[in-house]
Amino acid sequence: MSQSTKVITRINTRLSYANIWKPKSINGCKEKYSVSLIIPKSDTKTIQKINKAIDAAIEEGISKFGGKNLNKAALKLPLHDGDVEKYDPNYANCYFLNANSITSPQIVNKKVQPILNHDEVYSGCYARVSISFYAFNIKGNHGIACGLGNIQKIRDGEPLGARSTAINDFSAIDDK
Repeated sequence: MSQSTKVITRINTRLSYANIWKPKSINGCKEKYSVSLIIPKSDTKTIQKINKAIDAAIEEGISKFGGKNLNKAALKLPLHDGDVEKYDPNYANCYFLNANSITSPQIVNKKVQPILNHDEVYSGCYARVSISFYAFNIKGNHGIACGLGNIQKIRDGEPLGARSTAINDFSAIDDK
């Protein structure tokens, strides 16, 4: 991977569908670690870096595209508009992309110390994430994929999905 295709998101990136502790098979494919990154449209610096990295991956991938410099419109691209492609208020005014890897990401706190408690990093928390972009050509499908690197948790956020706590589910029971 070249440095031109690697990006580290900024502190307002939110994790969603965070399968980061244990690899998971999706649709019978090889098990992978994966996460959807929700990036506010207001984070123009990260979005610019992602777009430049996608362009660099397209250039580097010309050999995978049969020597052709394909138009972006002809490629499957990883960056999506949450206002257009998701019917979820958590994606409003945001872009999103899905990153995955066959190797486990290192997951650290703000002081770059390993996080061992899996409950600390979850769908809904905010993190910086290292991602890389690379070209693919699988059975005539051409595009740019997003690889998952490492994760640095920045702060807690409202959990996404149907996650509930025991305190919310149960009340105390008297032994009598």
